[in-house]
Formats: sequence, C-alpha cells, structure tokens
Amino acid sequence: MFVMFTRKEIWTVSYPILISLVVQNLINITDTAFLGRVGEVELGASALAGVYYMAVYMIGFGFSTGSQILMARRNGEKRFKDIGSIMLQSTFFLILLAALLWGLNDFCSPWFLRLMINSKEIYNATTEYLDYRIYGLFFSFISAMFRAFYVGITKTRILTVNAIIMAVSNIILNYIFIFGKFGCPAMGIGGAALGSVLSELISVIYYILYTNVKVDTKKYAFFDFTHFDPKVIVRVLNVSIWTMIQFFIPIITWFVFFVAIEHLGERQLAIANIVRSVSTIFFMPVNAFAATACTLVSNAMGAGHPDEVPRISLRIMKMCYMVILPLMLLVFLWPSLLLRIYTDNQELIQGSILSMYVMVLYYFLAVPGSIWFHTVAGTGNTRTTMVIETFTAFVYMVAIYVIILLFRPANVALCWFVEYIYWAVLLLLSWLYIKKARWQNKKI
Repeated sequence: MFVMFTRKEIWTVSYPILISLVVQNLINITDTAFLGRVGEVELGASALAGVYYMAVYMIGFGFSTGSQILMARRNGEKRFKDIGSIMLQSTFFLILLAALLWGLNDFCSPWFLRLMINSKEIYNATTEYLDYRIYGLFFSFISAMFRAFYVGITKTRILTVNAIIMAVSNIILNYIFIFGKFGCPAMGIGGAALGSVLSELISVIYYILYTNVKVDTKKYAFFDFTHFDPKVIVRVLNVSIWTMIQFFIPIITWFVFFVAIEHLGERQLAIANIVRSVSTIFFMPVNAFAATACTLVSNAMGAGHPDEVPRISLRIMKMCYMVILPLMLLVFLWPSLLLRIYTDNQELIQGSILSMYVMVLYYFLAVPGSIWFHTVAGTGNTRTTMVIETFTAFVYMVAIYVIILLFRPANVALCWFVEYIYWAVLLLLSWLYIKKARWQNKKI
C-alpha cells in the first residue's frame, strides 16, 4: 500500500539537493564577492554575463529536467533498465546541443549584447567573461544529466559531495585567476569565468568516477548503450521540449531585467547584482524543495496514487517555509552582514539595503508559487507548465517596461516589485491547474 511521503522521507531527498544547490551557487556568490573587490564595472557586467550564460544553460537543464521526470516515473514503475537508456542517450544528445550552442554564441552574442547594453565598458567586460564561460556548457550539461539521474532515482547524497568539490575548486581557481596568484596573470572578470569552467570539469570527473564505483550499472543497463537511438530522444523530448522552453523563458526575462537596470546606470546595476546574489541564498532552498516536489509527485504518479499529490506538495511547502523564515529574520536583523560578503564599498552597501528588504519579502509568494509550479511539472504535464511560464513571463516583461523603463525609478528597490507580479501570477495559474484540471491519469 502506498503511503504519502513522510517529512523524514521528503527531507532525505531534499536536503542533499539543497546542500548541492548551496554549494553550486557558491560559484555565483564567489564570482560576485571577488569581482566586488575588482570594480563596479566588473561587478555589474558579471550580472549580465552570468544571467546570459544561465539562459543558454537552461536550455540544456530543461532537457535534463524532462529526462529527470521520465526517469523518476520509470523508477516508480520499477522499470530500472529504461533509466540507463534515458540517461545515456540524453547525455549524448546534450553534448551535441552544447556544441551547437557554443557555435551560435560565437556568431550571435557580440551583436546581441552590443544591441542591448548601453555602457561600452560593461559590454567589453561582459563579452570577456563569456569568451571563457561558454566552454563550460559541455561540462555543465553533462553534470545536469548526472544530477537528473540521481534525483530521479531519489539517491541524492552524491550531489552534496560533488557540489562541495566543485565549489572549493571554484574558490581556489577564482582566487588564482582573478587576482593573479601562484605565477598566473591577473585576469579579472575573465579569470572568474575560467575558474568556473575548470571547476565544472572537475565536477564531471567526480560524477563519472563515483558512478563507475558506486552505482549498480547492470541494474540500470548502463553498458547496454551501443548506438544513438533517436526514439529515446523523441520520447524524452515529448516531455522535455516544454521544460526547455519553460526554463529558458524566465532566465531570459531575468536578463532583460538586468539590461533594464543597466539603462539606469552602472551603480544601479552593481547594486542589483549584489541583491541578486543575496536572493540566490533564498532561492536555493525554494528550488531544492520544488525539485523534491517534482520528483516525489512523479514517483507517486508512477506508483498509481495521484490522489496523494496535493498533500505531498502542501507538506513540502510547509517544510520550505521552516527553512526560509529564519533566513528572512537574519536579513532584517543584520542586513549589512550579508552585504559585506560582496563588497567593502559603504556606498554600495547602504544603497543595497532597501532593495534587499523588498527582495526578501517576495519569497512569501515564491515558496508556494515554485512548489505548485513544479508539482504541475511532476505530473508530466510539461506542456502546461510551458504555457503557464510563457504567460507569466509576458506579464513580467510588461511590468519591467512600465516600472523600470517607463518610470525609471531613482531607487533600485522599486525595480524589485516586478518580482511580486511574476510570482503572484505563477502561483495563481499553477494552483488553479492542480485544483481544476484533469491531470490524474497523465501517461508519459
């Protein structure tokens, strides 16, 4: 008899994801913290370059998430040999996709960024970062598939160790390449990108070694791979094409958000990047619990118990708030404590405090919004999640135009109100779908 996942079982799946996300996002935090001591131009450019890279990365990550949903469903159905086929065929496909995106970036990015960015200094720093960072697609796509595999089979502890290795590598390599230590030249923002790429390579090497030693490769038919099978990719794409679009859209709108702020000034962009990095600290637990919801919902559906889905999601939501609320309290009690991680410039610190307050409070909407949205994805209705995300992004873009570009607020804090609009719309549409739509018998 199927029993709804207990808090302990939910935490067993979610905490390694959370720890891995915390450590993985130390890459972004490290880049921001180090570059905050290089200059405001580099600090602002790293926001644009980092989000631009993430938009490209999310195409592959969306594909891996579709694979994760499919592997989780097969795990619930006890069809273990199908999981290995999905994993290996999807990895091969993503390597080809990385090569394509790398080539397109070389051709299109300089023109596109010159069109979007006003400041010549920020444009030059952004392209310098991307010239190195784009090579990381090959390694980050492979890592995304390993993550999808381990989350899909609910064996997530490996994610923690791997993320720690990657983060420590990134901190050391960033320090060496940004500031020019141990005989290396000081590369500034280019060094941050190079350090991130090499740390992702180290991450992939560890995943491969661990999987060969610790995973029952016969159980998952890992060595049955003999040739590329388009039928498997088509099956994955039936689920993942929507998640690819779904994950790409919010990041590209996030890029537009930073471009809009760049039009207000270099100082405003630097402040927005600092606050974005602080926001990452909050979004990590939200993302971890949302990924857990997606996996456990898919497992429940595979086991034939769709009636448990709403209760699973509500329980996960409550647990997420238990993590988020203490972090909110920390920000309001000691705001400068977090900001000093990123810069020792007192003007930047004082200019960031109000923006950080506004940012933190929208997580009251982001927690249920993200978890209900990933619940919809976990049911296998990824086309629906794409429609929800597309409509939400449209409303968000309108809000950016009106609030930031039309009214051009003097204080960056007012710009963050567009996030309230985004999460309110996403929450409403996702909740209505779970409440009203017929998703209980969805087959994938």
